[in-house]
Amino acid sequence: MTSAQVDDKGQPGRQAVDTGTTGEGYQRGLGARQIQMIAIGGAIGTGLFLGAGKAIDRAGPSLILAYAIAGLVIFFIMRALGELLMYRPVSGSFSEYAREFLGPFFGFVTGWTYWLFWVVTGITEVTAAATYMTYWWDIPQWLSALVFTIILYGANLISVKLFGELEFWFSMVKVTAIVGMILICAGVLTIGFSDAGDTATVANLWNDGGFFPEGIGGTLMTLQIVMFAFLAVELVGVTAGESKDPETVLPKAINTVPWRIAVFYVGALIMILSVVPWSTFEPGVSPFVAAFEQMGLGVGAAIVNFVVLTAALSSCNSGMYSTGRMLRDLALNGQGPKSFTKLTKNGLPLVGTTFSAGLMLVGVWINYQWPGEAFNYVVSFATISGMWAWIMILVCQLRYRAKADRGELPQSTFKAPGAPFSSWFALAFIGLVIVMMAVDKDARISLYCAPLWGLVLGVSYLVLKSRNPENTSFAKR
Repeated sequence: MTSAQVDDKGQPGRQAVDTGTTGEGYQRGLGARQIQMIAIGGAIGTGLFLGAGKAIDRAGPSLILAYAIAGLVIFFIMRALGELLMYRPVSGSFSEYAREFLGPFFGFVTGWTYWLFWVVTGITEVTAAATYMTYWWDIPQWLSALVFTIILYGANLISVKLFGELEFWFSMVKVTAIVGMILICAGVLTIGFSDAGDTATVANLWNDGGFFPEGIGGTLMTLQIVMFAFLAVELVGVTAGESKDPETVLPKAINTVPWRIAVFYVGALIMILSVVPWSTFEPGVSPFVAAFEQMGLGVGAAIVNFVVLTAALSSCNSGMYSTGRMLRDLALNGQGPKSFTKLTKNGLPLVGTTFSAGLMLVGVWINYQWPGEAFNYVVSFATISGMWAWIMILVCQLRYRAKADRGELPQSTFKAPGAPFSSWFALAFIGLVIVMMAVDKDARISLYCAPLWGLVLGVSYLVLKSRNPENTSFAKR
């Protein structure tokens, strides 16, 4: 951490010297297998399991193409992040890089916005989890949301190793389920068993209105949902400060992005839409659950519902993990309350995690007030706040690469292929997504909220700067 070296107690000053901790006071408790599964699981969440139902209804089979193109953009973003991580692996990386390459204000905005993203995402995921519970039991959504929030909060207060283990097994369940579903669909297509055996055919991808049944416009309108599905792949960057041997583990995890997207998104959707015609899916219903029900495999549908429940809890668990680290990074740089710098004996940011979990309880109230619309209300705002982190990654990578090429900074050992052109392409694509969100009346609310959030951050930054004029975190660079 160049802007604020800290000791094991989280105080500015000397650099920690401990083989089990980092210079930021965290413990290196995340091993290679955990980082790999966090990277894999980060690409498989509610956006795929639940949000894909709405996207299929809007775009039909062309959703496959949307996921493929967006997946390429995500790979460019991750390789840009990888280049920065190998230059300087730090926890709270997004705000750190923004602070270094764009100035303290952008570090402040990025840190708080990414924190907000995970709070909102936590609400989204716990809402989805509560929705999945109604598949089996007639339980009030708010009650399920409350119980899940409390359980995950408690798990995150034990150790980073436990967080890693939870994510490992959450991800293992998701990966196993999707691979199993692909194999079952392949069996339906080739052998013809199940109720869908007589109608299952690859031709379903173009028979019912063509590959673009709702036109190109319908496909473009799904980009917000598609990009939401990929949010959290950048979580690998947040784990950098607590990873064992990050120089080896992180590049391997990032390089798995292409096949993850090819198998879990493109491959899974090709199979589902081949077995079951796209027009049978409904918004708000998991296409994976619906597909098994259409095949007459009721037990399979129940299993898949358990898997998507696991996926939602996994993402919420990641949110609990991320928020405390982002708040601590901000606090260490004088851009947040000092109380957020405190760590437990196990190297956990207790105060920041507790504060964030408390705000996630807002999700309980949302589920109580609007149980039918809760998911849609928070998805669009999560998308715009999450994409800000991607924009900062790409812009910082462009600034870093320019300085490295001039010899002002050391070259990264993990350069992004095709940069700077790949980074500019990714930025342009994100711009297109934002334009489509402005066109979509359901997503437009997030663009109304973004300027308000920016105003709050701008005023907060000026107040902090006026109160701490001697703080180097507010100095121009």
